[in-house]
Amino acid sequence: MCSSVKMEGTSAPVVRRDPYEVLNVSRDSSDQEIKTAYRKLALKYHPDKNVGNPEASELFKEVAYSYNILADPDKRKQYDTAGFEALETEGMDMEIDLSNLGTVNTMFAALFSKLGVPIKTTISATVLEEALSGVVTVRPLRLGTSVTGKVEKQCAHFYGVTISDQQAQSGIVVRVVSAAQSKFKLLYFEHEANGGYGLALQEECEKTGKVTSAGMYFLHFQVYRMDSTLNALAMAKDPEAAFFKRLEGLQPCEVSELKAGTHIFAVYGDNFFKPATYTIEALCTETFESTTEKLKDIEAQILMKRNELRKFETEYQKALARFQEVTNRFIQEKQSVDELLKERDTIQSSFTVARTTNCNIASNGNCSSSSSKAPGDELNGESFAEDVVSDGKDKLAKKRWFNLNLNRSDKKAG
Repeated sequence: MCSSVKMEGTSAPVVRRDPYEVLNVSRDSSDQEIKTAYRKLALKYHPDKNVGNPEASELFKEVAYSYNILADPDKRKQYDTAGFEALETEGMDMEIDLSNLGTVNTMFAALFSKLGVPIKTTISATVLEEALSGVVTVRPLRLGTSVTGKVEKQCAHFYGVTISDQQAQSGIVVRVVSAAQSKFKLLYFEHEANGGYGLALQEECEKTGKVTSAGMYFLHFQVYRMDSTLNALAMAKDPEAAFFKRLEGLQPCEVSELKAGTHIFAVYGDNFFKPATYTIEALCTETFESTTEKLKDIEAQILMKRNELRKFETEYQKALARFQEVTNRFIQEKQSVDELLKERDTIQSSFTVARTTNCNIASNGNCSSSSSKAPGDELNGESFAEDVVSDGKDKLAKKRWFNLNLNRSDKKAG
């Protein structure tokens, strides 16, 4: 089945092949079968092994894109139901291979990572092939101990953790912390029939407080990991809407328990320009029973909250639309009231006794008022006021004249 999906930043639809066809698996394939098929094809078309071969590079991207769909239960279900159209293409982020980037592109990738934009990177094909062939050096890591190291970029340090049946039943935790906030991946490898190790799990480090850290928890109940890259760009575009997608990055870890024996973990240097410094530790949760129960409880609460948010989003969008509707009406009603009150003030102010006097000398030589006057208005109105003012001015002039002559007479007498 082929379909076209318009990808962001392109002007024409991109033709996508059926993910099952790309990975050469059937629709009823298990998660493990899909993972195995992906690993083989990813190694086959990995850019490290196909330098200067653009066709292999495109096939590698297609394989990674297809696996991103089929490895996620929700996306796989959406695709099975309605094809590519049911998928949010903005959330289909791709992984980049640092060893295949030029210096300039690596600098840009480092800049975006520094600005807080999560960038998924692939693991070097050299590391994967060496692990698969079993030629890697595995250092022992005892339970209840920690080891500090420095791994070069696009390289890995391998550790073997040996556990008993009792310790496996209690649960195992492996954590890596970098006080220098280095970028790294924590990897878990399964034993292959040929004696090598195949990649089974990988955890991206995340900044927590003043450190970067990653952990794997094998506790006999479903533990989830958060894929923050799914929501990073959405948060920048619309933080409010992205809140409801925040827990959609919650992905179930494929392995929830370990059996007795030696298990292989690795710290992969994912820094762009420099080695990654780290401390790795492994422990049995036998003495962390209360902490384990708290984690189990909080995982269940978060999963429940994700389901609640999915339902609440619809309710919120309806309420938001209603709020916008009543807000618009509020603005309209306020404007209407203001206009009515303004018009009312204008009408009320038109009730006044103020008159305008016009002299129509050309017609009869007399001054007449533009409005009718009652008998006696001239005596009680403006004319009477003018007479009072005029009489006051005459008296003031006489007083000034009298005082002036008096002052002169005094001067002469002196």
